[in-house]
Amino acid sequence: MHSASGRYVIIFNGEIYNHLELREDLKQLGTAPQWRGHSDTETLLAGFEAWGVEGTIRRCAGMFAIAVVDRRARTLTLVRDRIGEKPLYYGWQRRDGRACFLFGSELKALKLHPSFNADIDHDALCLMMRHNYIPAPYSIYQGIRKLIPGCLLTIPWSAVEGDGGASAQFEPKPYWSLAQAAEAGCRERRQGDDEELVGELDSLLKTVIGQQMISDVPLGAFLSGGVDSSAVVALMQSQSLRPVKTFTIGFDENDYNEAVHAKKVAEHLGTEHTELYVTPKQALDVVPRLPALYDEPFADSSQIPTFLVSHLARQNVTVSLSGDGGDELFGGYTRYLVAAGVWQKLSKVPAPLRVLAAKSLTNLSPQTWDGLGRMIPGLKKRLGGRIGDKVHKAAGVFGSDSIESLYKGLVSHWDDPESLVLGGREPPTFLTGCAPELAGLSQVERMMALDMLSYLPDDILAKVDRAAMGVSLETRVPFLDHRVIEYAWQLPQTMKFRDGQGKWALRQVLYKYVPRELIERPKMGFGIPLDSWLSGPLRDWAEDLLDEKRLQQEGFFHPLLVRQKWEEHLAGRRNWSYHLWGVLMFQAWLAEQRG
Repeated sequence: MHSASGRYVIIFNGEIYNHLELREDLKQLGTAPQWRGHSDTETLLAGFEAWGVEGTIRRCAGMFAIAVVDRRARTLTLVRDRIGEKPLYYGWQRRDGRACFLFGSELKALKLHPSFNADIDHDALCLMMRHNYIPAPYSIYQGIRKLIPGCLLTIPWSAVEGDGGASAQFEPKPYWSLAQAAEAGCRERRQGDDEELVGELDSLLKTVIGQQMISDVPLGAFLSGGVDSSAVVALMQSQSLRPVKTFTIGFDENDYNEAVHAKKVAEHLGTEHTELYVTPKQALDVVPRLPALYDEPFADSSQIPTFLVSHLARQNVTVSLSGDGGDELFGGYTRYLVAAGVWQKLSKVPAPLRVLAAKSLTNLSPQTWDGLGRMIPGLKKRLGGRIGDKVHKAAGVFGSDSIESLYKGLVSHWDDPESLVLGGREPPTFLTGCAPELAGLSQVERMMALDMLSYLPDDILAKVDRAAMGVSLETRVPFLDHRVIEYAWQLPQTMKFRDGQGKWALRQVLYKYVPRELIERPKMGFGIPLDSWLSGPLRDWAEDLLDEKRLQQEGFFHPLLVRQKWEEHLAGRRNWSYHLWGVLMFQAWLAEQRG
């Protein structure tokens, strides 16, 4: 779309939730054009004319990937939303000695260009093996990067046309920073009693959710029955004259089924609820679709139920709100308090003794620990199933020399990906060496901030966006409106963690609408029985992808290391499902790319 003067030309993927307010601001300035329609795209272009590109983006609340040409300045500017809800890839590629700048929301689009070079980056593959995703700014292909959330990249037209040098000449510029928002919030804590602060949060969330409910197509919400999705649905229903459409999937396996809880919440709120109990076959049928859906290798196994609930919702609505971001923003992950508590105890023990303790724990095999768990009263109840795997995982963090390295161990899948990936060297990330200072944050708050910088955009949001886009469903994430993020970081830590539990303030908002007893239960997550599937119905598929000769010929993984873990998993000696799923998702993606 072209601006009224013709100066700006935009390509825009996303949604600006406050664009009607921006139109009113332009009217007050006396710079509003003769509007041709009602779209937020036209609002953006009018804003560019009045405030410039960066000035407009700073005023926007929304999710977006934008490319805008300024004809007068002869520049191309790429912009990505503050937290990374929408993807944006870019990079220079060379053919016949000429550089060509490519950009797009999907790697599929870039690959269609004749200059595209599909060389796989072994270093990025190391990152995938640690995280189960590839964090920005890296991508699976050499020379192609992801624009970091909250940044814009401006390139002279001469460089776009191929006369510029390498991409290093042009670096992304932040227009908003999560790290700075967190630091500012911790410096300027909200003052007030519990009731006052909970009321402010309730009011802000209502405003943001009300804006995100504006839609000219059918709209609904995902509902798992947990705190986050229940809060979103409750605040939607409080502002809706009709029952909100809500969607849940369930599994027959009791350990993975939250549908029964979601149904109770839906009944209490009076939503128009749709649930689907998924058979193992329905879930397994999604697996062959994953490589094409996720564009680059991605191995969070909850991608399967996420696709299924998106598919269910799309049969009834075109837009769905989700509760993603609540865990990172309000302290919902148990690992935050666990890591802080463990480190408080570990740090008092001399390092040599910690190393000795770790060796002692791993001297017993996981099967032996499982046997002890059956013999020692209460141990299995406290630790759940597969005690041996958890003990060995815990032993791996005993030698940590700081809480940062302890946390890195807790969230890593392959602890030493360079030993697995042939020719790979792990580049620095927020988790492995280039974290921002995060001055003034407590140990727990640092973990939350690091998750918001990488795990949230590159795993959680990528998972939801690609699954939803695969069925033409638009998802919106109210908790990640920057106004909510900035407010949440201003809350005292006691408003998030209290009585050994996270999300205290958010729970108090929710309890205004839903009885406490419908919500208070152990966190389950959105998982699948991956370990048993790999040993059972997915075994032949996995065996083909992990064939030793195939691994040798392709040259990405150390075959003996992969085969060792695969055989131990099949024999039931260890649960290596999450390690193996990363390898399998890359192998399946590679096969799909090569046709």
